[in-house]
Amino acid sequence: MTTLSRRTFLFASTMLLGASRAGAAPARRIVSIGGAVTEILYRLEHEAQIVGVDSTSQYPADALKTKANVGYVRALGAEGVLSLSPTLVLAAEGAGPPDALRLIEQAGVPIIRVPDEPSPAGILRRVEVIAQAVDAEDRGVALAKSINEGFERLTEERTRVKRPTRTLFVLSLQNGRPLVGGKGTTADAMLSLAGASNVASSLTGWKPLSDEGLIAAAPEAIVMMQNGPGGNAPNPFGLPAFAATPAAAQRRLVVMDGVYLLGFGPRTPDAARDLMRALHPDQLGPARP
Repeated sequence: MTTLSRRTFLFASTMLLGASRAGAAPARRIVSIGGAVTEILYRLEHEAQIVGVDSTSQYPADALKTKANVGYVRALGAEGVLSLSPTLVLAAEGAGPPDALRLIEQAGVPIIRVPDEPSPAGILRRVEVIAQAVDAEDRGVALAKSINEGFERLTEERTRVKRPTRTLFVLSLQNGRPLVGGKGTTADAMLSLAGASNVASSLTGWKPLSDEGLIAAAPEAIVMMQNGPGGNAPNPFGLPAFAATPAAAQRRLVVMDGVYLLGFGPRTPDAARDLMRALHPDQLGPARP
């Protein structure tokens, strides 16, 4: 179980109690956990209230450059968060571990869980929850309207895709075996938005794929993140199983920024459009540079 030093616990509790006794609302001090959460706060123009972010908060770049880094979204330390004297923690669903979040709440810091469903409706709900939490409802409505208009344009353009490209999303290569995105993953949701056919849809979650399964899936294109779990995306076509796919024959490898591609934040309509054009250049024209 996560432990918290008595000194840190008392310090955080005293700060909150003192603000309450003073009778005036203290300046909001937000710890933002989750890349999309941080990006939305910046779009709502509340970045000045952020005192700490997690390591997935890579956009905008200033977030990790100017705010304290409290660690990975699923491996937080209560003491590190409380040392920033936050008045509010906004945490994406799945943040943790639970013991750390429990200790933060026991210290008197409210935590608002932000839904992370990877869908257009999920993104709009995320904006709504965050905007309400920081009293920025008007800006939230304007941001949601802009995002929704982006999805409407994407839907219209997707109608031009008459033959979805058979695509495999590879998260990483582990000893030459790909870890791929099946149903229920952000990868599957993004491929759907981009009008592509996920050849790993018979799987659920992130799963390793055998050489035989890869060859049988016969993907026409491979999608990877340029900054995935294993670092920069390697060229998979040097591996025998990949070399036997239609994607290798056409050298169709699409590599995109991971936060942009799978963050499911305000830029998702643009990310899906860029991926859709990269996967269907014969039907939509070339992707944007």
